[in-house]
Amino acid sequence: MTGENRRKAIVKELEEREGLPQSASALAERLGVSRQSVVSDVALLRAGGAEIAATPRGYVLRRDRLANGIIKTLVCAHAAKETKRELYAIVDCGCTVLDVSVEHPLYGEISGALGISSRYDADQFLEKLREEKAPPLSALTGGVHLHRVLCPDEEAFARLCESLSKLRFILCED
Repeated sequence: MTGENRRKAIVKELEEREGLPQSASALAERLGVSRQSVVSDVALLRAGGAEIAATPRGYVLRRDRLANGIIKTLVCAHAAKETKRELYAIVDCGCTVLDVSVEHPLYGEISGALGISSRYDADQFLEKLREEKAPPLSALTGGVHLHRVLCPDEEAFARLCESLSKLRFILCED
């Protein structure tokens, strides 16, 4: 299989999975190539304009996630130990955490794709943090961070803001 055909196959796999994250290892196994080949192919696809997000659970096509609902940005602040409560509050309101970003004094904006839409996803993310012994990005900024969230409608977003306000996690919303 040529590189071009492999990249087409990767896009097709992601389209067929309808937004479910696909790890590089799983894609590599299905395509009969190494994990590194998939990682390189995804980098080339992204350089060519493909909207592929790398989440902690695998690759997803961004356009699949953006089709249904509204995207809002939240500014939050809390201790790292409160991350689970924050993520649960967001998904319990029917919203998806698309990403997290912080403003670093040296590097500027640093962001990471998350794609967390359920408590299971949140638990998987938190387990990965524990396994890797990695602090959340918000540890770089004293707990202050932004989330882009995908909500089904304005009512879900209003519920989310109310929930995060009760927890005293939200600074403002747009």
